[in-house]
Amino acid sequence: MIRKKSRREESLDHAELARLLPAPGDPHLSLDRHLLLEEHLMNEIESTAPAPAPSRRPARRVLLIGVPVTAAALAGAFAFTALTNSGGGDPAAATPPSAAAAPPPVEAPVVRIEPGNTAQLASTVEHIAAAASARKTPVPGPGQYIYIKSKVSYLAVSHTDTDDSKAWVQPLHIREVWNSPDGKQGWLDEPGYQPKGGTTLDSNVKPSLGAPSYDYLKTLPTDPDALLEKIYKETKGQGNSPDQQAFTTVGDLLGEQIAPAKLNAALYRAAAKIPGVVVVEHAKDAAGREGIALAHVDQRSGDRTEWIFDPKTYAYLGSRAVQVKQADGIKPGTVVNWTAVLERAVVDAQKQRPAAQGTRA
Repeated sequence: MIRKKSRREESLDHAELARLLPAPGDPHLSLDRHLLLEEHLMNEIESTAPAPAPSRRPARRVLLIGVPVTAAALAGAFAFTALTNSGGGDPAAATPPSAAAAPPPVEAPVVRIEPGNTAQLASTVEHIAAAASARKTPVPGPGQYIYIKSKVSYLAVSHTDTDDSKAWVQPLHIREVWNSPDGKQGWLDEPGYQPKGGTTLDSNVKPSLGAPSYDYLKTLPTDPDALLEKIYKETKGQGNSPDQQAFTTVGDLLGEQIAPAKLNAALYRAAAKIPGVVVVEHAKDAAGREGIALAHVDQRSGDRTEWIFDPKTYAYLGSRAVQVKQADGIKPGTVVNWTAVLERAVVDAQKQRPAAQGTRA
């Protein structure tokens, strides 16, 4: 009778064989080599699977892992990151495009953490809301596009195994977005982070708080209490906490969209009612413009998101996320996300810029 080996016996043979073989090497790679391997891995993934549609908004927290010291570990870690990012955020922001390698990351800036306060919250929000109500905003019509030009930088890697004292971010770069009022057509141009010439944002997704269109925003209540109640209800179970998700949702409606003036004012007044919101008296956007900020700390990730406004006109300038407590290897004071809105306008065609034709906000 021929006796077959059991699975357990086979595993013992493999274990014995492994003991006879020399241990694998563990080479230390430079950061540039890590990034090259990351790009190759993601290109292999993209070549065997259909590419997801690009997000209309950048990720708020891109990549929070240390870079491993071996090629095998690097591949596994970045593959895991790509899979976990597929459930939310913007995979395109963390994944170099297949058309070209992304620019190498740079050391994240570090700023002094200014304490926030609530003493000026009510008066500051009223100034911001009043200015928003009085500001004339363009109304896009059928066939037109909302154009937003920004300067942005997002977290690339929190640290490397060879240097865990620094976080690495994307170099500041230009990002341009065109969206139709109904949210069905759009275009994104972000050189170095999207394919050359840009990529489509066309979508059949039903507009919502998570994927807002101008037409959808017009349907939202302009009473701050009713608006905030809707935000809490429709984002229940998302984010790190209900309050953090509510603040994040309002911020997402401000960055790459044009909203009716009354809704803008209502959004600011609603945000002031979220527990934990404070005023930071001095902040700079990604273009270096000084401003005053409304801010909220994400207790899980340890960073404080700041919406920055012009101190005289109270116009929205951009946003900044500053680490206020150490987490994921990122030290306090590190700027992990940074944006500046440079232009808002309504134009007559996709890829058209306001200098050619358009109405500016």
